[in-house]
Amino acid sequence: MAKLVAVDDSLADLKLIEHALSQYHQVVLYQGSENVEQRIEAEKPDAVLLDVVMPGRNGYEVLRSLRRSEPTKNIPVLVISSKSEPTDIEWGRRQGASGYLTKPYTPEALRKAVQELL
Repeated sequence: MAKLVAVDDSLADLKLIEHALSQYHQVVLYQGSENVEQRIEAEKPDAVLLDVVMPGRNGYEVLRSLRRSEPTKNIPVLVISSKSEPTDIEWGRRQGASGYLTKPYTPEALRKAVQELL
């Protein structure tokens, strides 16, 4: 059972992630991007599930920060976003994403993406 941290500004999306994954993995939810790097560093997860479009700091900013930090630079990050153009996906990978899943998605697609990440 892997430990996952999910970061999204939408409580509904966080609950969907929790519902899809909690019987297979330990899922820690964080609503919004405020101080999330410190929280991720403290949690030491096996992977991070990260939304892109959030108020304040977006997911790409968080991702770049995670990649620059020694304790978090090697944690796999799955970007989960409504931004679904090929250029969006390529941009996510260039920022350091290990995987990219577009919204809306099925619970099965989420479980498969997480399995590939781990």
